[in-house]
Amino acid sequence: MSLPDFAPNSLSDPADAETPFHASKGLTGLKIIVAGGFGAGKTTLVSAVSEIKPLTTEEALTTASTRHDSLTGVESKATTTVAFDFGRITLPVQAVQLHLYGTPGQPRFHRFWHGLSQGALGAVVLADTRRLADSFPSVAYFEHRLPFVVAVNEFDDARYRYTPDEVRTALQLAPRVPVLRCDAREVRSARTLLLTLVEHALAAARSTYPDLQRAQS
Repeated sequence: MSLPDFAPNSLSDPADAETPFHASKGLTGLKIIVAGGFGAGKTTLVSAVSEIKPLTTEEALTTASTRHDSLTGVESKATTTVAFDFGRITLPVQAVQLHLYGTPGQPRFHRFWHGLSQGALGAVVLADTRRLADSFPSVAYFEHRLPFVVAVNEFDDARYRYTPDEVRTALQLAPRVPVLRCDAREVRSARTLLLTLVEHALAAARSTYPDLQRAQS
């Protein structure tokens, strides 16, 4: 499968196209994991870019939960994902859908990651520079399991701004791992991030399985 040549609004509502996409056949679904630390913006990203009403499993933070989940740097956070988020984006050009699964960020929920990651094409790791160390568990988990990209979600109240190279050094990322800035609230920014991941994951697959490249030639 080759990476589609996306039009500027290719992640918008498929109903806007001249031919209703959902009436077509041969739909290909690609599973994408959206991971990262507590409060890094996973639910925000899935909700912002999903063409359907996203499924979320957010619950209110309680006094009991804050004993386990530090709010340092994210004091305004009032809810948290306790299972997973789900959203979907249709790519009209080549009959592709991205199925987005947002993971819970806290270590006590990491047991969900393995099941969610089964069959995934790749993962997005959202990094919050207010709590950059929270990105390490996601990086360590996906490093030997799935192709992934690191997205620096630049919050308005972050005290410092870091370049992608600085984040790469801080997280000790391999040169092959793409690192880019994003705003999880913005559809265009999230779209660029997801396209980068798909391109990276497909390139990794072709490198690992040369026969795949020959079959597509």
